[in-house]
Amino acid sequence: MKVDVILGLQWGDEGKGKIVDVFTPRYDIIARFQGGPNAGHTIIFGGRKFVLHTIPSGIFHRQTLNVIGNGVIIDPFILFREIDTLREAGMAPEENLLVSRRAHLIMPSHRLLDAALESDKGSSKIGSTLKGIGPAYTDKYGRNGLRVGDITGDSFKLRYDQLKSEHLEIVRHLGFDYTSHLLDGLDFESYEAKWFASIDRLKGLKIIDSEIFLNTSLDEGKRVLAEGAQGTMLDVDFGSYPFVTSSNTITAGVCSGLGLSPHRIGKIYGIFKAYCTRVGSGPFPTELNDADGEKLRVGGNEFGSTTGRPRRCGWLDLPALKYSIMLNGVDSLIMMKADVLDPFPEIEICTDYKKNNEIISGFPYDLCDEQIQPVYNNRKGWNSSLEGCTSINEIPAALADYIDFIEREVGLAIDTVSIGPDRLQTLQR
Repeated sequence: MKVDVILGLQWGDEGKGKIVDVFTPRYDIIARFQGGPNAGHTIIFGGRKFVLHTIPSGIFHRQTLNVIGNGVIIDPFILFREIDTLREAGMAPEENLLVSRRAHLIMPSHRLLDAALESDKGSSKIGSTLKGIGPAYTDKYGRNGLRVGDITGDSFKLRYDQLKSEHLEIVRHLGFDYTSHLLDGLDFESYEAKWFASIDRLKGLKIIDSEIFLNTSLDEGKRVLAEGAQGTMLDVDFGSYPFVTSSNTITAGVCSGLGLSPHRIGKIYGIFKAYCTRVGSGPFPTELNDADGEKLRVGGNEFGSTTGRPRRCGWLDLPALKYSIMLNGVDSLIMMKADVLDPFPEIEICTDYKKNNEIISGFPYDLCDEQIQPVYNNRKGWNSSLEGCTSINEIPAALADYIDFIEREVGLAIDTVSIGPDRLQTLQR
């Protein structure tokens, strides 16, 4: 068997959580391969809304195992806040949740360091979620990090204290007053105490050698779906650097983030919104700073599920989408939030970039170049509600034309169209 992959093709927030939840009944195992609690995967069903930051989005299906892979970084405090929220809703996430022994830990001082470094950048700040993602990955690749498998070792507390001391020294050097900085409403010492209490609870979860477990499961014929976080345009190597996340969000990240060889990769599903959004700083060629942008923001409820920050909104960017499709080897496209375009009588789609009035060939190395301008194709909107559509055959002709135009431009079929937030509002083509 091979592992299928679901990942985002834009700047994150594409709706991966919903689609993973919809697809989960087809699979035995859902495995998250990168990112940390900077992710916010929203699932809505039965009139209830859940936002997952670390736990894979298949957790609502008890017959399916959910693996937090080695490529994920974990803040135990946030993880157990998630678990407790699910338990309060009548679920038992511990029963079908497995955690990789090789996954790295986000320490409270990683979060302080994140805030200090972001503050020090001033107007050049990245737009970090301040969850400690960058500093935790820095320690991982600097070979200083702490992993889940270390929590039962005799030297864990000593190593923790040494690393914390290094972090605080940098924080003080940057002139950041961490004594007054709150972490999720708590001062540092209070947060640290709850973090260690969560470490004790973490010891009670099913901790596994995930790379062995997943390869063995595939050998036994189990169906596995790999779930990504963030989006392709935030990939640390191929995204809009330096305004990116600290991990590989693309298909290649599945291999290193789960311990699977390339020949284990099966079908690749790429998710994109019918328009574009972005949280935080960085280039965004099709951004709309006008009434249309606000209409997209309000209609799509475009506020960060992790940070609560309003998302920047704009028209669909096909050059970026085609680049993402190429990087990931996408087999099947899934378009989300088509319903948000309901009220628009006309819709623009960016088909090319230009610089100095000349069309740019290929995708630019530096998307931050302020001289890059979008070239738009104007399409007729459907200007009507998609609510009540239960079949792809019921959608307006203008939406069908919009889908067909995108398919022709990118050379790939859109097999699934989402027309609302609920798991039932998903149409197959």
